[in-house]
Amino acid sequence: MDIEALKSAHPDHWSKAAAIRALTLDAVHAANSGHSGMPIGMADVATVLFEKHMKFDAANPTWPDRDRFILSAGHGSMLLYSLLYLVGDAEITLDQIKNFRQKGALTAGHPENFLAAAIETTTGPLGQGIANSVGFAMAEEIQRARFGAKIVDHHTYVIAGDGCLMEGVSHEAIGIAGRHELSKLIVLWDNNDITIDGKVSLSDRTDQVARFTAAGWHVQEIDGHNPDEIDAAITAAKKSAQPSMIACKTHIALGHAAQDTSKGHGALTDADQMAAAKAVYGWTTGPFEVPAAIKSAWEAIGSRGSDTRAAWEARFAAAPGNKQKEFTRQLAGEAPNKLSATIKAFKKQISDEKPKYATRKSSEMVLELINPLMPETVGGSADLTGSNNTKSGDMGVFDVDSRGGRYVYWGIREHGMASAMNGMALHGGVRPYGGTFMCFTDYARPAMRLSALMKQPVVYVMTHDSIGLGEDGPTHQPVEHLAISRATPNTLVIRPADTVETAEAWEVALTQEATPSVLSLTRQGLPTLRTEHKTKNMVAQGGYVLADAEGKREAILIATGSEVALAMEAREILQAEGIGVRVVSMPCMELFAAQDEAYRKRVLPGGPVRVGIEAAVREGGWDRWLLGERGREAKAGFIGMPGFGASAPAGELFEHFGITAAAAVAKVKELLG
Repeated sequence: MDIEALKSAHPDHWSKAAAIRALTLDAVHAANSGHSGMPIGMADVATVLFEKHMKFDAANPTWPDRDRFILSAGHGSMLLYSLLYLVGDAEITLDQIKNFRQKGALTAGHPENFLAAAIETTTGPLGQGIANSVGFAMAEEIQRARFGAKIVDHHTYVIAGDGCLMEGVSHEAIGIAGRHELSKLIVLWDNNDITIDGKVSLSDRTDQVARFTAAGWHVQEIDGHNPDEIDAAITAAKKSAQPSMIACKTHIALGHAAQDTSKGHGALTDADQMAAAKAVYGWTTGPFEVPAAIKSAWEAIGSRGSDTRAAWEARFAAAPGNKQKEFTRQLAGEAPNKLSATIKAFKKQISDEKPKYATRKSSEMVLELINPLMPETVGGSADLTGSNNTKSGDMGVFDVDSRGGRYVYWGIREHGMASAMNGMALHGGVRPYGGTFMCFTDYARPAMRLSALMKQPVVYVMTHDSIGLGEDGPTHQPVEHLAISRATPNTLVIRPADTVETAEAWEVALTQEATPSVLSLTRQGLPTLRTEHKTKNMVAQGGYVLADAEGKREAILIATGSEVALAMEAREILQAEGIGVRVVSMPCMELFAAQDEAYRKRVLPGGPVRVGIEAAVREGGWDRWLLGERGREAKAGFIGMPGFGASAPAGELFEHFGITAAAAVAKVKELLG
């Protein structure tokens, strides 16, 4: 690589790119940790992208019609932080750069969307960023169809590395984007041929150009250090009717002693090697010092979009009032005023009619009411639409020729679906939900965890939630999945007992601002238990008294989902024998834990024996409620799954594993002695 020739041919470009390289070296050296090589190698690509193509205004990083920039290779976070500081972002200041990776700094080791407004998404788990980008691009298409190109018309740019493209989720994402011809999506691949272990060839021989081409992408190959080639390639990509991948051949840690080696991936902290690299770059200032002329040139890039933003604001102000109001409401994630009244009316109808439905069917019925009220909802399923019951009649299908469609056929891509839904939620203006079998939360888990970490209110519709699915057997029967989901911080796991609770669960999920929800729904039919209409959303309390003891209260049965009906049966048997039993429905342990202590004690007072009933393993958060919050308030037992399930009709399985009303009765009597 002839660096001197590049410097002399493009001196202005070089000086701006060198600022990224120097800041990266300084920040990683100060932190004594981090990843230097990628920001140094991709500095030329990032400089051209921000200077000549990105539509943004550094003074207003949340402007709705900005282009989105996603650093999928999140370990190279100093690339993003350097860019933001240089263009004049108000949050990522020089002090933040100096405190890279330190406690309390906005400049975390990997970009975190909740730390600074200009960080679009949390990346670091490789592949997540490129998968998020598909959701960003879909949300842009859907909003543009809804509100028009005068209000919504922007690109999503991604910098991805070899690791991102090796991760399996990238294959799912690439396939979805190609199928839907997401032409506003442009991926810049840092093709440096290096991983932590060594050359990419140690572990992979994939022809990425052929791979993207086969998936329906527009593909170009360029020198990732030549600003003219970079500019021309991005210009061509923006004209393509397909999503674009630009293979940028780069040198990791360009100009450093570790160039083109696996050592270049990590923290380059040797002082002599740093000085030598800066000399190659022609960088003569001290640590964290950017010459005024270079900083001024970068700040001009940051302010270049202010006129474009002002023009957009004028167009938005000229739009009809109702359009402005709806756009603003949807972008803010606010539920419409009619949602609560609609749910209340439906609940009353169900309490009066007392039908028996699988809660997956109940969910479909609720969606038929909700989706017409909330045009921002975007639903889908990982090839299980008819089983998950996730499509309502009004939605239309999102496709190349129907961008206003709100239902996505994701294919057998649980991980890609979940990651893209995160992207949709992060983009704003849409409320995504998607379905698969509860057991296959395993395939979606990395993205579900990131929903929680990023504080995105994505809704996961997880059906066939126990051995109640029957003959498909233990491969499809979730037993540990409730526990895994409940163990994830900032996640609501809601397992409704009937159609009324299902309606309330949807209301809870669609009014969350910063928390994802997992709706755990049955395959088998369940009776209506909430036969007395209450306007209050009881699911929002997490747990509540469904039926109280008649006479002296000797036992409390706590159950979720399909097992609440078993608890009610057991109560009837025990009451007939003179044993007073309270039944507590516990659809959401997280919401119950969030109630004040006085309420929790009213629902679960000390004294009576307690029995939990759930067709899953006990490790799913049960001991807190069974043994008491101090671990000593009650004698307790649990009726549930001892391990994996089996293949048989559902009724036989419940009998076989002892998840029955009779078993609950026996357990209560055993505890009472």
